[in-house]
Amino acid sequence: MSAPSHITAETGSELSDLDLAHRMADAARAAILPWFRTAGLAADNKAASGFDPVTAADRASEAAMRALLAEHRPDDGIWGEEMGQSAGTSGRIWVLDPIDGTRAFLSGTPTWGVLIALAESGEVPRPVLGVIDQPYIGERFIGGSGIAASMTGPQGAAPMATRATERLDEAVLFTTFPEVGTQAERNAFEDVAKQVKLVRYGMDCYAYALLAAGQIDLVIEAGLHAYDIMAPIAVIEAAGGVVTDWQGGPAGNGGQVLAAANPDVHRAALELLRDSTSH
Repeated sequence: MSAPSHITAETGSELSDLDLAHRMADAARAAILPWFRTAGLAADNKAASGFDPVTAADRASEAAMRALLAEHRPDDGIWGEEMGQSAGTSGRIWVLDPIDGTRAFLSGTPTWGVLIALAESGEVPRPVLGVIDQPYIGERFIGGSGIAASMTGPQGAAPMATRATERLDEAVLFTTFPEVGTQAERNAFEDVAKQVKLVRYGMDCYAYALLAAGQIDLVIEAGLHAYDIMAPIAVIEAAGGVVTDWQGGPAGNGGQVLAAANPDVHRAALELLRDSTSH
C-alpha cells in the first residue's frame, strides 16, 4: 500500500499545508526567475480590449505549483488564473495567481508576486492560509488561521503587525491603477484619497504585503478576481488588519476590495466609500 499523498516519501512524516505552500512558492520562484528581465519576453494579450498580458513565466509558475498539489493534495480543488478550476473532493481549494502583476513583470519592476491561498469551499471561499512571495527580492509574507503573520527576506525572518493609524489624515493609501474601475468607483476612491496623507499607485500584490508588514494603512481596488485577493486576505488578517468589500462584507470573491491596517481606519474609509457608492 502506498503512503497517503501528504506523507513525504523521504521522511515518512506528514507534509503540512504551510510546508507545502513554501514548496509551491519555491517552485514558482524557480520557474519564473529565468524569465525576469530577459530581452524579448513575449506576452499574449488575454483582453478583448486593453492589455491583460500572460507570459511563459506565468504558465510555468502555475504548472510547477499544480504539479506539487497533484502529488501531495490530489483531493483538493485548484483555482488558478491561467489554467482555470479543477474540482476536488476534500472541501478545500488552493487559489493561485502565478504572477500577480504581469504588467510590472514585463516592465522589469519588482512589485509583482506569486499568490498562494488555501481556502475552505463555500459561496464565498474563506482563506485559511496565504502566501505573498516576491521571488526577485526574496521576500515571502505568510499568514493564516492559527499561523502568525511573518516575513522572510534578505535580512532574515521577522513577525509582522499592521499599523495603528486611526485617522484618514494620517493614512497612506495605495491602489494599482489610477482609474481604479468604473467612473463611479473612481469617484468613490477619490473621496477617500482626498482625506489621506499620501496616495501611491502601481504596486499590485506588493501593496497588500506592505500593509501586512506595517508600512502603509489602506489599499482600495475594484475589479479584482478571487485569485487576486485570497492570499492577501489571509496574510493581512493574520497581521491584525481588516479586508472587506466596499459595503463591509466578505471580499473573497474579489470585486471591490478595501484592505485596512486596523478597524478604526477601515471604518473611516468604509464610511466614505459607502456614502459615495450609494448616490
